Amino acid sequence: MQNFLVRHRIKDKVLAVAVSGGADSLALVLQAQEQLVLYGYKIIALTVNHGLRPSAAKEAEYVAQVMQRFNIEHHILVWQGEKPDTGMEEAARQARYSLIKDWCDEHNIGVLLVAHHLRDQAETFLMRLQRGSGLQGLCSMREVSDFKGLKILRPLLRTNPEVLKDYLRSKNIKWVEDESNQNTKYLRNKIRKFLPIMSENTGITLERIDEATTNLQSADDFIESYVSALFGREIKQYGTDVFCINYGNYLQWHPEIKFRVLAKLCQKQYIPRADSVMMAIKALNTLPFGGLTLGGREIFTAYGKIWIVPELYSKRKSSRAEWKEFTQQNAQYKNIKIPHKARLALLAIKEEK
Repeated sequence: MQNFLVRHRIKDKVLAVAVSGGADSLALVLQAQEQLVLYGYKIIALTVNHGLRPSAAKEAEYVAQVMQRFNIEHHILVWQGEKPDTGMEEAARQARYSLIKDWCDEHNIGVLLVAHHLRDQAETFLMRLQRGSGLQGLCSMREVSDFKGLKILRPLLRTNPEVLKDYLRSKNIKWVEDESNQNTKYLRNKIRKFLPIMSENTGITLERIDEATTNLQSADDFIESYVSALFGREIKQYGTDVFCINYGNYLQWHPEIKFRVLAKLCQKQYIPRADSVMMAIKALNTLPFGGLTLGGREIFTAYGKIWIVPELYSKRKSSRAEWKEFTQQNAQYKNIKIPHKARLALLAIKEEK
């Protein structure tokens, strides 16, 4: 695990670990403690009591007992308030990460280890394949990702879950079995039951799927590096939230580049839905373009350029005097043709400071 941290240039010495009581997360936190404390790391286990099952509190207390046995600092975080009637899986996931993120922020911790493993990766790939995901979706999970500024590490992503169970058995440690994993109304559980059959009959093993996602991630990284190079070169940024692109240049971009640029520029907390981005691309490809909104952003054209600004709920007008005062304080805007909506966005950002 030390090699994993070095490879990803993780310098933090205090690491939080999400521990549910299942075999995967128990093995992760114990291996982290076993392998990293010698190098000066401090491991803190965090368990979320989601309250969705009668046994949830008991399971959290069981984790606390195991952590005490191995001298690992442990905290239980409780998901309070009403729970949604639909979309429970996603709501619970968001609540879990948000609770952990808030706790880590309060305690100045920037890194969280989670126990996603080889089978989780295969299940995620097949779920996204079933939904018709594009390249980015089929890349599935990364070893390092981000949740609102909290760095998420997955050191077990290429580890077979049976290896983790064997590790716990060697230490005579029991784990919690989540009964919801047997509920076949969830697509992930259906896929989990299907994976051994697929492997036996087709040779499409967990390892083969992992190879595929690794190759897809490599291709995705190349495209992302190309998109990043466009920022500053062909995508101009004014202030923190106003962007413009030469319309003629945009029309010559590959559809995948158009998709990624629009998705990035119109992202709030989440990237906009793929079908919404595709509709925006279709509209921009059709002249004359009349303007649209996407992901809380307004897209319009002026001076031969595509402009992307925060959606302006206030339709107030700005005076010439206001803009003159603004450009006196921000001389870089004096000789640039900036349309009225973009000016309003820049003035609004100034007022928020």
